[in-house]
Amino acid sequence: MVDQELDELRREYLAESAAKVREMEASVDSAQSPQSMERVTTLAHQLKGSGGSYGFGRISAEAAEVEKAAERLMSGESEAMAGVREHVANLSDEIAKQQQTLG
Repeated sequence: MVDQELDELRREYLAESAAKVREMEASVDSAQSPQSMERVTTLAHQLKGSGGSYGFGRISAEAAEVEKAAERLMSGESEAMAGVREHVANLSDEIAKQQQTLG
């Protein structure tokens, strides 16, 4: 019974994480304003902190990379946008992979 409950919590977490990544993607695709990058940073920070709690170390790692790249972008490194896009895509792929695994 405990395994089923944990799997259900993990599914819920992944669904919420997927929604956060969709919001990140929309923010990245929008005007790339300071506010949109701040939102990306906040969402990435949330996923970085929570992923490991659910056993999703790779999600935490990719979220940390999104956060770092977004911070670099906000500090003026325009070439960091490629890193933001890459790591958001990686994060999305990892969430989808984990959702498929859990069924």
